[in-house]
Amino acid sequence: QVQLVESGGGSVESGGSLRLTCEASGEGYLTYCLGWFRQSPGKGREGVAHIGRHGLTNYDDSAKGRFTISRDYVKNTIFLEMTSLNPEDTAMYYCAAGRYQRPCGPDESSYTDWGQGTQVTVSS
Repeated sequence: QVQLVESGGGSVESGGSLRLTCEASGEGYLTYCLGWFRQSPGKGREGVAHIGRHGLTNYDDSAKGRFTISRDYVKNTIFLEMTSLNPEDTAMYYCAAGRYQRPCGPDESSYTDWGQGTQVTVSS
């Protein structure tokens, strides 16, 4: 099993930036896919950014050009650099890990473990 702990959420004004961190422990070394999802009130959970074991990344259209996902293989940690934030980015952000070789994208079936989430609030 992989334990995931997110941090870095907070409240910012529109146009601001945040950096989310997700630390994987336990069997974190077994992770294949790592990714960020988000869920805002009244909406379903959606994939934001994903990264595979070899560094291949995948982004939702809403994140392209504004968000960057990266992975520290030594520390079993992933980051999500978010810039040009707008109120539509307000959501609970979840880190997810997949322990099996699956396509690393927004399909939740590729992920086996989830963090508790960190809240991001963007005011206009």
